[in-house]
Amino acid sequence: MGLFDKLAGWLGLKKKEVHVLCLGLDNSGKTTIINKLKPSNAQTQDIVPTIGFSIEKFKTSSLSFTVFDMSGQGRYRNLWEHYYKEGQAIIFVIDSSDKLRMVVAKEELDTLLNHPDIKHRRLPILFFANKMDLRDAISSVKVSQLLSLENIKDKPWHICASDALKGEGLQEGVDWLQGISYFFFL
Repeated sequence: MGLFDKLAGWLGLKKKEVHVLCLGLDNSGKTTIINKLKPSNAQTQDIVPTIGFSIEKFKTSSLSFTVFDMSGQGRYRNLWEHYYKEGQAIIFVIDSSDKLRMVVAKEELDTLLNHPDIKHRRLPILFFANKMDLRDAISSVKVSQLLSLENIKDKPWHICASDALKGEGLQEGVDWLQGISYFFFL
């Protein structure tokens, strides 16, 4: 988003902080994605399942992101809603190789989209169809179809194929989120 960065620099705008909720089922790669978005000297070598939630920060040239990395384990998903009011954008991560739990991911997404704190807000949603490196992975187009993303008409959304271990597809998503967030939160 070089144009936005230059424009912000010319206008003397300081970095705006955006609160992002990172959601998805357990083992989808949420923490690995957030870890890869941090500067290389701040990345953790060993990723362990998130219990409850963790807070991470990363910056682009014009925005500062505070990310609430929420556990996707079934017993912790009810905690998500306590953070909806503060969320200004959502990253929803899907394990594209886990076809059996795609229905559960869709149910959680539908619950999220119909929650009173989310339903009537124009929150941008970035979807990562993660684990594209695995043999059983389905395309981001197929993930989009299975989750019925085309039915999301009242929120800007984007889906990226990603491989969090290699960092593939992450920059595309961050560029989209930065661009859309730039207009939403100036």
